[in-house]
Amino acid sequence: MPRPAVDLDYLKARLADLLNTPSPAGYTDEAVWLLCRELDRLGLEYELTRRGAVRARLPGRERLPARAVVAHLDTLGAQVKAVKDNGRLELVPIGTWSSRFAEGARATVFSEGGAWRGTILPLKASGHAFNEEVDSQPVNWRQVELRIDAVTHGREDTRKLGVDIGDIVAIDPQPEFMDTGFIVSRHLDDKAGVATLLAALECLIREGRTPTVDTWWLFTIAEEVGLGASSVLVPDVAAMVTVDNGTTAFGQNSSEFGVTIAMADQTGPFDWHLSRKLVQLARDHDIPHQKDVFRSYRSDSASALEAGADIRTALITFGIDASHGYERIHESALSDLASLLVAYALSEVEITRDRRALSGVSGFTHQPIDGAADAS
Repeated sequence: MPRPAVDLDYLKARLADLLNTPSPAGYTDEAVWLLCRELDRLGLEYELTRRGAVRARLPGRERLPARAVVAHLDTLGAQVKAVKDNGRLELVPIGTWSSRFAEGARATVFSEGGAWRGTILPLKASGHAFNEEVDSQPVNWRQVELRIDAVTHGREDTRKLGVDIGDIVAIDPQPEFMDTGFIVSRHLDDKAGVATLLAALECLIREGRTPTVDTWWLFTIAEEVGLGASSVLVPDVAAMVTVDNGTTAFGQNSSEFGVTIAMADQTGPFDWHLSRKLVQLARDHDIPHQKDVFRSYRSDSASALEAGADIRTALITFGIDASHGYERIHESALSDLASLLVAYALSEVEITRDRRALSGVSGFTHQPIDGAADAS
């Protein structure tokens, strides 16, 4: 068969739909509905956990050892900490991100009184009033407030709108799809990953390609707050590949082009055999790639392992500049990443012992310790 053809237009259309659907962690229902409608259109069977994590199965030639690929639907956001005397809102972040990137953001507060638009501003927002103090005030979440676009002169006016402590705040993504191939937006982490999974799925289904073994396509809803894939796996899964953002910054080897294969993050090394397999697949299929190690980073893989899943995990990423801020990626990296997912789904199983959760030493893997290369 010819090389699989990932539909980049399909990928970008799905990404645009996802970006235009607010889904900060804790407020992901509508993104789940959007995803499920697309899975229905693709003709894929799926099921949801109680809170809305999604798992869809693409049947393989054999059932075991099943594989999984995972990306997360949830994004960063904020939550109302207090309604202030001036009627504005004190915020706490959902997920880990700097208030520096919140300043000036347009946002929506989802309250019992409806959805209210507003702007996140530093406490000293006017140069005409505060002169150079606008540049010297500290940077932290106590130094910003959300100004609602409604007539409110104080706390009671704001509460009459139905706005109260605990309300979820979604940050506008402001996406731009550039003619240069760059995509600039908030929340590309990890909606670009979700769109990439869908593009790989669409390619496999459209071209009638059957995975080697059952492959589960997982979409989690709380990765940004550390929960991730802790409760969405099925026992048959022996290996899981996480798709998320790769950090392009000084001191990192990640790139906005090609696939960045992470060898480790702050939780430690990823599975030696699975990571090596992905590198070899990229080489075999002429997919541009590089390796990296992330210091201040965790993903769906970490939450699955911490929840007790005895699975091999790996992380493959699209390079993202200014992660958790105004993010930028290149569409070619998403296409390359989808191609690697297709190659992985169609690849043969080397470690057949993984069919069983527990077994004897027969068939157990080796790692070279004498300097010789090992072909697993």
